[in-house]
Amino acid sequence: MADGSPVWKDPEIAGVRALLAGFATPPGSPEPTFEARRSGMDAFGEMSPLPTGVTKTDIDMEGVPTERLTPADAVEGRALLYLHGGGYCIGSPRSHRAIAARFADQAKATAFVPDYRLAPEAPFPAAVDDALKAYRYLLDEGYAPHRIAIAGDSAGGGLTLATALAARDAGLPQPACLFLISPWADLGHHGPSYAAMEPLDPMITVSGIKQYALHYGAGADLNHPQLSPARADLAGLPQMLIHVGQHEVLLSDSVTLAQTAGLHGVEVRLEVWPEMIHVWHAFHDMLGAAKKATSEAAAWIAART
Repeated sequence: MADGSPVWKDPEIAGVRALLAGFATPPGSPEPTFEARRSGMDAFGEMSPLPTGVTKTDIDMEGVPTERLTPADAVEGRALLYLHGGGYCIGSPRSHRAIAARFADQAKATAFVPDYRLAPEAPFPAAVDDALKAYRYLLDEGYAPHRIAIAGDSAGGGLTLATALAARDAGLPQPACLFLISPWADLGHHGPSYAAMEPLDPMITVSGIKQYALHYGAGADLNHPQLSPARADLAGLPQMLIHVGQHEVLLSDSVTLAQTAGLHGVEVRLEVWPEMIHVWHAFHDMLGAAKKATSEAAAWIAART
């Protein structure tokens, strides 16, 4: 355009960007507290209703409060352990209820969304410990590992990998597959996308995500395999599907992760979606690309569980 504004090939992404701009903290204003961020994220997530026929039940998974989301036509024995994003500091089953339910509904799986502990109150490895408890619960309840998928977005994508690594190291069987949406999988922030994509990423800033890493890491080595699994030894992990948007600060995490998985003999499929932003799947009601990504990933999960 004449004013230098970008022209998007996908016209719907402009509407999403406009929505996000309305939520941005004005320049010069104090940063919101974690309490305010958590409330806002929950409120945004709860704006979307559950798909028709999906019911919610509150359960306890080895001491971890969890929402169970059950589609009316769920296939018996098929489970989706969904780990929400939020930089390990915000987010909850409430903020991610709708997105998890959509995957559950289309994959015909019963979804379990644990309310794992958050930093800074509960730093690393609290989230990993809670997610591993949730996975153990599914196994103890009789779910066969080859009928379980673990999925997550952003920090939940990194946590999905960390949970699989923790299960491997504990001698537990691996799940059937891992689905990772815009995974934050390198808390050391390596890769060219951190600088190259920051001007185009409407959701994540480099300085902001570094603060989240410091809160969650709390002095731990950020190269620890469960903090930066994109550069860990991934041998023995199950096949994985990675979705990432072109215009993400975290694009490099996904590219590095795919390479690392391949080097360790893990079957991996990396999809970089042009013009898409961080966890665009959450904008299901606004983006055809979100609907397409959700349905294709759900089919991928169903075919493997």
